[in-house]
Amino acid sequence: MIWLILLPLLWASLAFISGEGRGKWLAIGGLSGQTWLAFDLAQTVGAGGVAVEHLVGGWGAPLGIDLAADGLSAAMLVLTQCVALPLAVYAGAYYKRGEVAGAYFWPLAGFLIAGLNALFLSADLFNIYVTLELVGLAAVGLVAAGGGAQQVAAALRYLFATLLGSGLYLLGVALVYGGYGTVSISVLTPLVTSEAPRLMWIAGGLMLIGLMLKTALWPFHFWLPPAHGGAPAPVSALLSALVVKASFYLVLRLWIGPFAPLVAAAEWLAWGPAVLGTLAILWGSWQAIRAERLKMLIAYSTVAQLGYLFLIFPLLTGADAVQAGVMQAFAHGFAKAGLFVAAGVFIKATGQDTVAGLAGTVDRLPITLFAFGLSGMTLMGLPPSSGFLAKWLLIETALDRGYWWLVLVVLAGGLLAAVYVFRVLRQAFLQAPANTSLAAVPRTLEWTAFVLAAVSVLLGLRGVELMQLVGVMR
Repeated sequence: MIWLILLPLLWASLAFISGEGRGKWLAIGGLSGQTWLAFDLAQTVGAGGVAVEHLVGGWGAPLGIDLAADGLSAAMLVLTQCVALPLAVYAGAYYKRGEVAGAYFWPLAGFLIAGLNALFLSADLFNIYVTLELVGLAAVGLVAAGGGAQQVAAALRYLFATLLGSGLYLLGVALVYGGYGTVSISVLTPLVTSEAPRLMWIAGGLMLIGLMLKTALWPFHFWLPPAHGGAPAPVSALLSALVVKASFYLVLRLWIGPFAPLVAAAEWLAWGPAVLGTLAILWGSWQAIRAERLKMLIAYSTVAQLGYLFLIFPLLTGADAVQAGVMQAFAHGFAKAGLFVAAGVFIKATGQDTVAGLAGTVDRLPITLFAFGLSGMTLMGLPPSSGFLAKWLLIETALDRGYWWLVLVVLAGGLLAAVYVFRVLRQAFLQAPANTSLAAVPRTLEWTAFVLAAVSVLLGLRGVELMQLVGVMR
């Protein structure tokens, strides 16, 4: 576990020392090792059926820092490394030597991944805050790295959102410590009961709102479309596939962990995230359908797809809802990374970021278009994709509870996703205007998009292992 945090910090620091734009092979080598470590940890957790713990420095809670990995955190670690590794290969071919946007991509990406890994392994509320700040500041730096006016403006908006979200979360942590004298999740969980003081309810509300802001759940999404839509393709893919999942993971971890007695005492609370998730699906899909820019279409699609993650909260009385949420996180992570890197190929080839500019690309970029279609297939929830499996689990769980309106929301979201996906595919099959030429694009970029999209589909055939792993909870 400790090397999943130290290794990205090491290669990120070496990439920074090496100079601007360097660090490609350090990142690919480091991420390869991290991927092996993540799978090894997942196998250990799955085979043992219990969470794995590591006491940093030999000091346990509440004095020391504890690291812990159960099925949920191990699954998120696997997702992080498996998405980041192909994106590192993609970024190595995407950025040209001396390009401003790629000057500090490697160290910032390394610090971002180190923060994500530490967040998933942390068993302490305050240390989670530290990792949230590391992830947020690295993400803001990646958005602003291009130096353009729109990118800087989007980064400043993102900075405001991430600092506000982290501040609300930290205030909640302070109230928890004031009420219980500990920030260790393992120590805190048995202390919180349904008769908890009002201070704990306030703390939980502040932490929940702060994390929803960082997840960009509607109506806290104002920062996401310009940040994800304006950043370079590798950055957009990292942010959309991984970063927003971290704060959702924390909401889920707290919801089924120390705050579970509070939720059980007021079951109506679970409908708040579900209603916001429904509005996110409908509003984000509508904005994606109307978007003229390709990357903005994909960014609004992220707002919509994140809504599915919050539909599970009224269903969390059983483990099947957690499995549906994790499968949706995996499906969206791989598919959205595939969409953004495919969009990066289209933009490099056509020289423009518009849906209208895709006309005729089917002839010159068939692999990229096929990758876009496969990723869209996952977002729509068509079999045998992982998106289909996630939505099937969600629908099955909702039907078991008698929540028919959740089923209708899931089906409507899939149909709306089909509209904006086929809008792009249709445009690519239209005849290009006369005298239109496409620039040559490295094959590495195209095949990376295809690999990510293919994984998002094929994962639906091997979802049993993932669901078994998620069933191991601490």
